[in-house]
Amino acid sequence: MIRFIKSIISDIDSVFDRDPAARNRLEVFLLYPHIKAIIAYRMAHKLYIKKRFFLARLISNMARHKTGIEIHPGATIGKGLFIDHGMGVVIGETAVVGDNVTMFHGATLGGTGNEKGKRHPTVGDNVTIGAAAKILGNIYIASGTKVGANAVVLHDTNPNSTMVGIPAVEVKRNNKIINITEYVI
Repeated sequence: MIRFIKSIISDIDSVFDRDPAARNRLEVFLLYPHIKAIIAYRMAHKLYIKKRFFLARLISNMARHKTGIEIHPGATIGKGLFIDHGMGVVIGETAVVGDNVTMFHGATLGGTGNEKGKRHPTVGDNVTIGAAAKILGNIYIASGTKVGANAVVLHDTNPNSTMVGIPAVEVKRNNKIINITEYVI
């Protein structure tokens, strides 16, 4: 129980690094929907691991109705996940999310169809996923990657890259522009 409380405090504290509107821990705890979704996820995930699938999915479903954020209890979430304006975020069952990931409203870590086994993305540490971005399939989003708003990522990324477009292409790596010909008007 103490570890659970410490993980929630850590999740709350991670907000202050990424949201200048956050004023204090109590405000974040009571008013930020992603904190409620993460608390519910952590409870549901423990039940899921113990193969109490119905109860895990029930908690997950109640959290989705309350927050608008759907995190499958089978997903693996690292510390410090920040979901800004979380409405419409979906994290699938076999998704793995690293530490200190930022997701914006409408982002999806989803599958591409009826695959079996690992069918959702793995997201490295310190990744930013823009509003309404879709990351689909059993792919790896490398640490430090930035995915632009509305991008549709269908393949692995390089570390510290920036992905934009439909389908997404890499336009920056290590803060150097590498591919802008498609976007010059």
